Amino acid sequence: MAVDPGHFRRLLQSFFCQHLTVERNVSDKTVASYRDVFRLFTRFWKGRNGSGADFAFSDFAAPLIIDFLHHLEAERHNSPSTRNHRLAGIRSFAEYVAMAEPRFAGQMQSILSIPPKRHDTKMVPFLDREEVEAILDAPPDSTWSGRRDRILFRALYNSGARITEMVSLRVHDLELKRQPSVKLHGKGRKERVIPLWKNTASALRAWIKENRLNADDPVFANTDGVALSRSGAEKRLSLAVRTAATSLPSLKRKRVSPHVVRHTTAMHMLQSGVDITLIALWLGHASTNTTHGYLEADLAMKEKTLASVRAPKNRTVRFRPSNDLLSFLDAL
Repeated sequence: MAVDPGHFRRLLQSFFCQHLTVERNVSDKTVASYRDVFRLFTRFWKGRNGSGADFAFSDFAAPLIIDFLHHLEAERHNSPSTRNHRLAGIRSFAEYVAMAEPRFAGQMQSILSIPPKRHDTKMVPFLDREEVEAILDAPPDSTWSGRRDRILFRALYNSGARITEMVSLRVHDLELKRQPSVKLHGKGRKERVIPLWKNTASALRAWIKENRLNADDPVFANTDGVALSRSGAEKRLSLAVRTAATSLPSLKRKRVSPHVVRHTTAMHMLQSGVDITLIALWLGHASTNTTHGYLEADLAMKEKTLASVRAPKNRTVRFRPSNDLLSFLDAL
C-alpha cells in the first residue's frame, strides 16, 4: 500500500489542529506536551536517517517507537515515568490515526500494544507541622517580596494547589467575604473551589488593598507586575527553606518544592482524619488511585512508629482443645 511521504505530516497536523484543539478541546498545556513528544521523535528519526530523508509512514510502527523509547532512557536519561508520558502522547496519535484512517488500524495496533514501563513508586515526601510553620514565617515581613511570599506559601499550604494553579490566580478567583474561598483552574480545564482559613483570607485582603489590585490582576506578581512564573515561585520557596533551615536543621536534609507542600497538605489532612475521597476532591485528582499513595505513606509511617515501640514480654498461652467434644459444645 503506497503512501506519499507527506501523508504522515498531514495526519499529524490534523491531529494537533483539528482533533486535539477542536474535537477534544484540550488545554494549551496538553497541546504543548504532545508537541514536545513529536519534536523529540522527529529529531530522533532524523538523527538516524539524515536531515534530508523523507519519513515513510510505514516506519511509524512498534520497532521504531521502541527504539525511540530506549533512546529517551539510555541517551537522554529520562526516568521510566517520563518515558511513559512520552509513550502516552504517541499512543494518542496512534489512536487518532486508527480512527481517521482505518486502513492503518493494524499498523497502529502494534504501537498501542507497547506497554508502559513498570517502575518503583517513591514514598510521598512531606513536611511536619513545625517545618511548615518555619517556612511560612521565613520570608521577611519588612519587604514587599517577603510579604508576597508569606501569603503565597500560606495559600499553597491552605489549598494544596499545584504551583501553576496558584501563580495563575487572578483577583476575581478569590471570594474573601462571607465564606472565603479560592477558585482553582486545574488540569483538563477542571475547576474546583477550595475554602480558605480566616487568616489566609485576611492576609489576601490586606495584600490586595496594599497593591490596589483590580479584578483581572494577578494575585502573585513579580516586580514588573507580571504573574510570578513557576520557576520564580520555586526559587522563592527555596530561599525561604534555606532561611528556615538555619533555625530548624531538619529542613537541611529535605528537598522542598511546591509539590512537596501540596503533598504535605494532603498528609496533614489524612492524619487529621479526613476521608481519602475528600482529599482527592480537594487536590483535584481525577481518581482516588492517585491519592492512594498518601494512604500508603501514612501506613508506612505508622508501621515505622510501631516498630520503634518494644512489644510487651508477657507469656503467650496457646489454646488447647478439650478431648470431650460434647463438653466443649455444652459450655458454649
